[in-house]
Amino acid sequence: MEETVFDRACREIIATLASIPNPNSRDIVRVKLDIAKKYNLSRIPSNSELLCYASMHEALRKILRRKPVRSISGVTVVAVMTKPYPCPQSTPCLYCPGGPRYGTPQSYTGREPAALRAIQHEYDPYRQVKARIEQLERVGHRVDKVELIILGGTFTALPRDYTEWFVKRCLDAFNGREASSLEEAKKLAEEAPIRISGVIVETRPDWCREEHVNSMLNLGVTRVEIGVQTIYDHIYSVVRREHRVSDVIEATRIAKDAGLKVTYHMMPGLPNSSRDMDIEMFREIFDNPEFRPDSLKIYPCLVVKGSDLYDLWIKGLYKPYECSELIDLLAEALSYVPPYVRIQRIQRDIPAPLIEAGCKLGNLREYVEEEMERRGKPCRCIRCREVGHKMLKKGIKPRFEDMILSRIEYEASKGLEIFLSFEDKVRDILFGYLRLRIPSENVHRDELKRASIVRELHVYGPMLPVGQKPREEWQHRKLGSRLLYEAERITREEYDLRKIAVISGLGVKKYYRRLGYDYDGPYMSKRLE
Repeated sequence: MEETVFDRACREIIATLASIPNPNSRDIVRVKLDIAKKYNLSRIPSNSELLCYASMHEALRKILRRKPVRSISGVTVVAVMTKPYPCPQSTPCLYCPGGPRYGTPQSYTGREPAALRAIQHEYDPYRQVKARIEQLERVGHRVDKVELIILGGTFTALPRDYTEWFVKRCLDAFNGREASSLEEAKKLAEEAPIRISGVIVETRPDWCREEHVNSMLNLGVTRVEIGVQTIYDHIYSVVRREHRVSDVIEATRIAKDAGLKVTYHMMPGLPNSSRDMDIEMFREIFDNPEFRPDSLKIYPCLVVKGSDLYDLWIKGLYKPYECSELIDLLAEALSYVPPYVRIQRIQRDIPAPLIEAGCKLGNLREYVEEEMERRGKPCRCIRCREVGHKMLKKGIKPRFEDMILSRIEYEASKGLEIFLSFEDKVRDILFGYLRLRIPSENVHRDELKRASIVRELHVYGPMLPVGQKPREEWQHRKLGSRLLYEAERITREEYDLRKIAVISGLGVKKYYRRLGYDYDGPYMSKRLE
């Protein structure tokens, strides 16, 4: 095909940028404008278009990526959404928008990015995955290792044949071929070109019992996001939640004892709550060993049309937090977050025009973190300390020689958690970590009786293809195997256990096979002599 003027201009932009030592975003804008003017282009080439001409310039590709933060943690997230099903309780919660009568899954407006993709593809899981991969690749992300997150409400309340079909079709899309069954799809995923490091689903505390967790494990789920929202029973009654705090405690224990990672969805600003109660809520979930989740998603209560809370707000019976109030509250609340917890996100993906009342800041997290810095108490959650985020957002480069092995022990859900990490303590940078659990006496999985369980192993840094040697990246420097060997030593020498298990993502099972682990139900496990 004959090269067009636009092609020549794009190639010259790339060549010019490649000749600049350490080009930044301002250099990109300047060069694009100059060369577009030189060639009399009718429009300025986008960064995603320029990426097509920069295949030989990896350093430039990193700068041209629209949202490098999406893969800076070493894994890219692909979100898909199930089709609308009724809420499993008798009446939706007071604050909850959407639902089948609006043509959306319960609690979603239909205007969130993942919901828009789902609607565009008629909620077909295969098409959603394919479209998201193509979208990410267009803006320069190497889709090599992914976390699959399944949105759409209470996943464990959906019909089992539907959930199994849904997960299988997602796997078919990643595998690049159609399997004859879910089991075959899971097996193919172990050596697929796109490796799945984890599968995440959403559910409610009262839909996270032993039988629900067993179903999750059968589907390859590695993390469960539980809609906790609050820890006050009287507020559950006010918002029509139809479960109690005791359900939260039990669901947390069952999930952790089965090896799942646990994320809480928390909702400050609910009716009948107050600033002091919300502050105490965040303090309590980390002070009280009955809770202690591994990560949080914080969704301040918002007023959206279609929810019963909207009617209360119209009548003047409810008032949500203003942005300034939320920033102040969360800056204090996050100071109680331990360094073994990751704040996944703050604020829902609901478009601002749909929010009738409440904070509309899409970048609320940035304001909260700035306020914490101003107070001299910067956020020390996992995300804020990851090596990739420190380099990208703070410009702080770690020193490998300052890296040490750190250990935190804490009681949680009637068991013991040991958080092992490699860190640059001087600069407060996290390279990787492992969560080892000694389960409670109530562990229900036979595979985990008289065994320890590695619930998470993650080494951070920008994505590398599997097998490629690192340059500045920290992955694949054997940090993962070193953390695992230490977990094995602790299991054998300190707890006199002769078996260690791992809850492994489908695409990571081969890694554990190389380290002497074998298939054990949904887990990989190893006998310790």
